[in-house]
Amino acid sequence: MALFQKNSGVSPQTVLQTLKSIRDPDLQEDIVGLNFVKDLTIKGSRVAFTIELANPACPVNDQIKAEAERLVGSLEGVRSVSVEMSFKVTRRQDSQSRTLIPGVSNTIAVASGKGGVGKSTVAANLAAALMECGARVGLMDADVYGPSLPTLMGSSHTPQVVGNRIVPPVVHKVKMISMGYFLPKNEAVIWRGPMLHKMIHQFLGEVEWGDLDYLVIDLPPGTGDIQLSLCQTIPLTGAVIVSTPQDLALKVASKAIAMFRKLNTPILGVVENMSHYTCAHCGQRDDIFGHGGASQAGREMGLPFLGEIPLSSEIRLASDSGEPTVLGRSSCREAFQAIAGAVAARVSIANHAAVQAPTIEV
Repeated sequence: MALFQKNSGVSPQTVLQTLKSIRDPDLQEDIVGLNFVKDLTIKGSRVAFTIELANPACPVNDQIKAEAERLVGSLEGVRSVSVEMSFKVTRRQDSQSRTLIPGVSNTIAVASGKGGVGKSTVAANLAAALMECGARVGLMDADVYGPSLPTLMGSSHTPQVVGNRIVPPVVHKVKMISMGYFLPKNEAVIWRGPMLHKMIHQFLGEVEWGDLDYLVIDLPPGTGDIQLSLCQTIPLTGAVIVSTPQDLALKVASKAIAMFRKLNTPILGVVENMSHYTCAHCGQRDDIFGHGGASQAGREMGLPFLGEIPLSSEIRLASDSGEPTVLGRSSCREAFQAIAGAVAARVSIANHAAVQAPTIEV
């Protein structure tokens, strides 16, 4: 952190002491203690600094900036305050990920217990929402039996092979790989476990992902070979569980949660999709599949609730046209943005907790 002071009645120490009253909303620690205050400069009566958060999708960025300006601006000798907001996504330190995907900071699996709950739609919009916040994002379609991400993302480009590396197409500023690029239309994949494991290893280790803040991985539904191979190949940052509100979906989703726990994969939280329907003509709300079931199930299992997404024709139309809902003007856009913010927050919390955990030497 650079400190410059010239003929001012305020000192860097005073500014930092004042900023200690601002707490990061995710980590619940003061931004000075977290070393989030960068490039503090004091020139005469002008003070400037940057607040660098770990969550690119933090929903209270503007409030933090305003509070920092107010606090520092109230100090004696300060006439103007310039605050820039930025972010730097943290990463877990593990040798396996650094060897296979060295430039990828975090891997987020999007999973469900059963098909038909909108898991791939959530994965595509999560990746797009994080990208829209300025993060570097990749999207890996591990649903080899029903690879739908090329359709959902509107990707007509195919990967290129350079040497022995696969260069993924960039769609909506998101790097993407999918078996859908390599399969003839209407052809089914009938693979056993070893072939699925090889595919996972290739999608991770042979794709030119470069430097990414997040790699979002869309898993097939259920608890099969691909989930096992992925969790055994790299330590995931965490998993997002998608479910609809009704009892059947939640019962099946609980099996996916149990699987991740058995594989020592952190669960970032639960998303309730198709949470409710609002009639476009009369405005009446109808909880077709019930409402709040995922939230309640998450509480019972000690998991964070990441948010809910309505059942809406706007989402279907956007998905069919190959443009993630979060990038358009849909009324559902804010739901996906809120979920992206919640997921990024849980990643930040998990990484911070891992750094703070004591190291036990054997």
